Amino acid sequence: MKEKYLTLLRSTKREGMENLINYLENKSDFFTAPASTKYHGAYEGGLLEHSLDAYEHMTKLAQIYQLSDVNESSIIITALLHDICKVNFYKIDYRNKKNEKGVWEKISYYKIDDTVPLGHGEKSVIMLQQYISLTIDEIMAIRWHMGSFSGNDYTTTQSLSKAMEQYKIVTLLHMADLAAGYLDNRR
Repeated sequence: MKEKYLTLLRSTKREGMENLINYLENKSDFFTAPASTKYHGAYEGGLLEHSLDAYEHMTKLAQIYQLSDVNESSIIITALLHDICKVNFYKIDYRNKKNEKGVWEKISYYKIDDTVPLGHGEKSVIMLQQYISLTIDEIMAIRWHMGSFSGNDYTTTQSLSKAMEQYKIVTLLHMADLAAGYLDNRR
């Protein structure tokens, strides 16, 4: 999976991509990180798997809806990097839990340790722009990939709606992220 992921990123030929890849490989836990604490991909390597699943869904959805004006490089970048905010974000901790025999035992679990609390989509955009330039479409897609889970106040809802109207890739990434999170490999 890692080689496929890196090959796809490199295929974009985006300036700064090698620096981003160096960060992912040497200064982050991207390739071993979970995608969540208890939902989709809550296991080692879950973030990588979720990102590739989002890419596969995005590619299929772009074909189904005949969105030929959505750039392939943008699909790769947004799908594979939308959750970069989750690198170095989860830590393993331990708690006691009774096993099936009623005996207490120590088990590991993932907990959130957010040392850079900038939000979710916003944080991914900020982190990425330290390495590569993003188009406005990519910024919008990554920022709003959580859809209505981004917040439910009036201003947020109006901004999300406007972004989805103006940039097809916003809806495309959101749909792919939902499918990757709720339909694929829910272990």
